[in-house]
Amino acid sequence: MDEKFKATLKSSETEDWLDLHVIRPFCYYLAVFFAKFDVHPNTVTIWSMIIGAASAFFFACGSFYYSGMWGLTMNIIGIVLLMVADIFDCTDGQLARMTGKKSRLGRILDGVAGFAWFIPIYHLMVYRFYLHHDIEFSLLGIANTEQNALIATAVVYALGLVAGIAGTGGQQRLADYYIQIHLFFLKGEKGSELDNSRRQQEIYDQMGPDTPKVERYFQKTYIDYTKKQEKTTPQFQRLMQKIRERFGSTDNMPESVRKQFHDASLPVIFWNGLLTFNFRSFWLFLFCLLDVPAFYFVWEIVGMGLLYTYVRYRHESFCKKIADSL
Repeated sequence: MDEKFKATLKSSETEDWLDLHVIRPFCYYLAVFFAKFDVHPNTVTIWSMIIGAASAFFFACGSFYYSGMWGLTMNIIGIVLLMVADIFDCTDGQLARMTGKKSRLGRILDGVAGFAWFIPIYHLMVYRFYLHHDIEFSLLGIANTEQNALIATAVVYALGLVAGIAGTGGQQRLADYYIQIHLFFLKGEKGSELDNSRRQQEIYDQMGPDTPKVERYFQKTYIDYTKKQEKTTPQFQRLMQKIRERFGSTDNMPESVRKQFHDASLPVIFWNGLLTFNFRSFWLFLFCLLDVPAFYFVWEIVGMGLLYTYVRYRHESFCKKIADSL
């Protein structure tokens, strides 16, 4: 693998097969193109957010069952736009590492990009269900009346909220955290973007009145983001505290501890990767093309929820084991 390409990756260990062999190489050449025109990585992230949000309009249309080839085409356009948004979201990080234009705001924007995509997509998927629900009503034996449609749409909206907040939001937030944790033990602090809420609060408190409001807003949001990551991983937080107590700081931990953590983390990273965009979006695309998008919410809550629980259990278990051994 070309060394210049490898230098733009966080680590090959945290990339799934599709990303490493298809998406990331394409993004590398896209990053080279952007670098020639001095495009800032944050600009690419914002483009990603806009394109991903725009895909929601096309996912709002019924697919082949309800609208024939026109509906199928609209859904395929939505799929293509969301894939382009993901490509741009991958490119921004590679561009930042290639050009050295890393920034705190860039890290924050990268973390919220997925929310900018999925919030409008989920809302318009609920609207789509209100318009097109014959398949679901037939499968569940529900009479297709206006009153039942309104009640069912309210239920689907509630499912969408749970799927969005606890599903996409909570699952991808934890997946991102585990990737940064793995990189921290693999490469050290300089090779990862492992943040903590205390440090982010200090950065926010140091912002002066001349700091742009939008930057203050995103920083405040990021504090909450990191707090939720920490609250979800008590055994990892305990491990980090024990490392600091035992060795003075994480920089002083012996290589044996790093290796022990790395060897335990690596198998979990594979399953953790299934919580990120590629695997998740496959199911979104499938349920939309089958014209049963409401079932995606159920899958995200149940199927992806079980995967999330498994990944978290395994990670917390080996963190506890290592902490107990110190």
